[in-house]
This record gives sequence, C-alpha cells and structure tokens, in this order.
Amino acid sequence: MRRVIVLGSTGSVGTQALDVIRANPRRFELVGLAAGSNAEALAAQAADFGVEDTALGAAEAEQLVRDVDADVVLNAITGSIGLGSTLAALRAGRTLALANKESLIVGGALVTALAQPGQIVPVDSEHSAIAQALRSGVRSEVRRLVVTASGGPFRGRTRAQMTDVTPAEALAHPTWDMGRMVTTNSATLVNKGLEVIEARILFDVDYEHIEVVVHPQSIVHSMVEFVDGSTIAQASPPDMRLPISLGLDWPNRVGGVGAPLDWRTASTWTFEPLDAAAFPSVALAKAAGRAGATFPAVFNAANEQAVDAFHEGRLSFLGIVDTIDRVIDAHEPPSALTVETLAAAEEWARRTADRFIGAAAG
Repeated sequence: MRRVIVLGSTGSVGTQALDVIRANPRRFELVGLAAGSNAEALAAQAADFGVEDTALGAAEAEQLVRDVDADVVLNAITGSIGLGSTLAALRAGRTLALANKESLIVGGALVTALAQPGQIVPVDSEHSAIAQALRSGVRSEVRRLVVTASGGPFRGRTRAQMTDVTPAEALAHPTWDMGRMVTTNSATLVNKGLEVIEARILFDVDYEHIEVVVHPQSIVHSMVEFVDGSTIAQASPPDMRLPISLGLDWPNRVGGVGAPLDWRTASTWTFEPLDAAAFPSVALAKAAGRAGATFPAVFNAANEQAVDAFHEGRLSFLGIVDTIDRVIDAHEPPSALTVETLAAAEEWARRTADRFIGAAAG
C-alpha cells in the first residue's frame, strides 16, 4: 500500500490520478489533496475519499507535503509555482511523481542536487515512455532520445498561415484534453521545447542527442535509439492514466488503468520532421537549456505571460514565441543560482514580457 498526496487534484492530471487511486484501493491510499483555487471541487474530493488533510494554494500545498506522512507526492500543479512543492517533496524523502515539468525546468540544478537516484519519476507521457524504453539497455548504449509531438492543431501550416489564429482554435487540440496553458503550449510547440529541457535534465542526455519528431496519432509516446541501431518505442492509446499509474508505483505496472491498442483493427502511424521555421519554439528552448542558469526559468515565465496575453486578446498567436525570444535575448543571468535569484529572474521576465507585449499592442 502506497500512501499518496495529490497536488493539483482538481486539474486534468489530478482528477485522472484520483481515478487510478479509486480503482485500486488495495494498492494506493490517498492521504492528502491540494488545489490551486477551486475550494468547492477540493472539498468534494476530500469528502469522496475521506481525506482530512487538504490545502488550497501553492504555499499551503508545500506545507502539506512537509507535514503529511506519504510515500509518493504527485505534483500536478501547473506552472513554475509548483517548484516549492517539488523541493519540499525531495527534502522530505518522498518519491516525486512529477507532472509539473516547469518546476524541474525552472529549478534545474537546485532540483537535481536534492534528488536521490530514482526519486523523481516522470509523469508526462513522453518522459514516462522514455523511462520505460530505457529499461531495455544501459545508459552507455543510448544513442539518442526521440520525443514525439502530435504537432498540435496547426500541424502543416506555415508561419504566415498562423497569423490570425484565435484562442478557440489554439485550444482545439486533436488528441489530448488538457488545461488552457498546456493546450496552448502544445499549439505553439513550446510544450515540446519544455519537454526537451526536461528530458535533458531527467536522463542526462545532451541536447544534440534529443530529437523531436511529429507523430499526429499520439500512439507512440517517445522512443529511445540505441547504439546498435535498435529503437525501442512505447505505444498506447493517448490516456494519461497509464503514465500516472506508473508514476504512483514505479516501476510496477497497475493492471486495467487503460485500454490497450486494438491490433485487430487496421491503423496507420505516421512520423514527420518538425517544421522548425513554422515552430521555432523547440530550437529556442534548446538554446535556453544550453545557456543554463536562469535562462530556462526566463523562457518559461515569459511564455506564461505571453499565453495569458494571447487569451486576453492583447497578443497575437505568433507573438507568444516572439515575446519569449525577445525576453531571452534581453536576459542577463545572475552570478549564482539560488531560489531567490530564480524568483528574481522570473519576476524580471514577467515584467519584461509585459513591457514587450504592451509595446506591441500600442
């Protein structure tokens, strides 16, 4: 029996995690819940599971992680605000099932310095797929990681054809049901850029050995290519409950969490190269990742401000990545990486992004 805390419990990943826990009462015990602002939904979840320890807000979630006895903390908070809970879970010695990629990307060396081997288990479908495929060989046998991308709703369009994209169009993802920020990031492919940085940190593979390939069907979630020419792929229908269940009980598999592929039905899987001219966000993310220090945090913070501005009608769709590029170009990193300098860099990035956005609107 694994005692579990779910942070971000009212969001997409959080509610699916509760489905997994509810279906496996002899395997998991829910001991804590935290949500960002939806107090009514949080109270309903607590009543449903008989959970007494709950938290509302990022600071309260961090305190919950420190105070409640648990084996696993699922961090499904959206955004870099989840960093505090990530650090708290690692300091407390919990297994961290990480769906909050931003905290790893922003925290970087601060997170990895705290983590013991195997303490962080990825929940993103792409990184869960890589973790599963890596069990087929040893680290020295890995040639490269191949991260798959659906291509989002604008796959096949040129940059010029995305000039007038609306928020409603950006939220019409073809295969995944996610929140506003992640869905928009998938449309710009910023999400894939963040996943490349995350893969670099999680698996210690250099950026030149991490490739993004567009796979519209979202069946192959990522692949590992080995030095002998073999490629191991993880394939399953697009259902987050599978990587969530692995995150909660890694490396053990939980039976019945999702339907398998139906091999009796004819199907076609396609793979195509990323159009870097139409979607420059992946290359920009790699550049931020290589620069290190506070650059990934600045990339992420500028994106969050730009996405909000896009949905509020203050910025064009193409302006999201353009804003990130301008903020990254203007950034001067601090001499040391600490929680305080990270927070200052993020605040600077948000102010600077807002200034660029305001100038563009004016």
